[in-house]
Amino acid sequence: MDRRAFISGMTVSFLAAPLAAAAQPAGKVFRVGYLSTAGSVFEPFRQGLRELGYVEGQNLMLETRLAHGRLDRLAALADELVGTRPDVIAAVSSPAIRATRQATTTIPIVMAFSGDDPVRHGFVKTLARPGGNITGIAMIADELTGKRVALLKEMLPRATRLAVLTQIDHPAAASQTKTAQRTAKSLGIEMDVAPVHNSQQYEAAFSAIVKQRASGLFVVSNPTFFGDQERLAALATRNRLPMMCEWREMAEAGCLMAYGPIISDLYRRAAEYVDKILKGAKPADLPVEQPTKFELVINLKTAKALGLTIPPALLAQADQVIE
Repeated sequence: MDRRAFISGMTVSFLAAPLAAAAQPAGKVFRVGYLSTAGSVFEPFRQGLRELGYVEGQNLMLETRLAHGRLDRLAALADELVGTRPDVIAAVSSPAIRATRQATTTIPIVMAFSGDDPVRHGFVKTLARPGGNITGIAMIADELTGKRVALLKEMLPRATRLAVLTQIDHPAAASQTKTAQRTAKSLGIEMDVAPVHNSQQYEAAFSAIVKQRASGLFVVSNPTFFGDQERLAALATRNRLPMMCEWREMAEAGCLMAYGPIISDLYRRAAEYVDKILKGAKPADLPVEQPTKFELVINLKTAKALGLTIPPALLAQADQVIE
């Protein structure tokens, strides 16, 4: 089933983005900034820009600043990025968006993407009319957290205790954790919290989860965790912990299950916002988009390694099964 469609409902201008490099002004070299809490530049964003006619070394200079999971570095990286005087900045995740907003109120900022509510955090006035120098993609992870916890409980019907892995100081972490605990309580199970500051504390967190006898692990939406997906999957398997993640790529890396939008689509959408702004559109006038279609991916290899049998009803819901 193809579940990659987006429904904006607010603007139709994104549905027919130009693909030819000829659409760009001759001789103009655009400078695009990219700030992320993770440790890599996602290829779909680059690919999206290429499809829109932006080629690095020809008419595009991509300035990247990566925090490698160190949230405390974001403010300095944002200031440094603003100092390069980019035409527009793409910021990935709420911490990066906040740091970029604090560094500039004039350079256009594209949320590529926000995992938290951009209105609640003051990034935009409303989704329909952002009103400032920020627009882009908002995933609002809180709305998906309850669904992920419920799917994990469906995978583990006899579970009475689960755990949630969260990153301290990440602005979206607290609300996701509370939502996870609230959902767990409604399902009649306990939800322990395993907080980490950075990737150096993963092993200790997993040891604590095992000691608390949690039957499964829920991982909050976080670019740092996405960047460490293989390591987290290996730790979960080693500790025999069924793990619910966010992205298809995390399931492909060994997470038992993943539920969320298609990350490559989010980055391509972000590239379209960048294109619009480079062509003269104002962020204040570009409605914020949200994904409306999501996918459930189940890794049967991981299930086998954990000695689990996937409930037939849950298996029937999967959009992809990795065998």
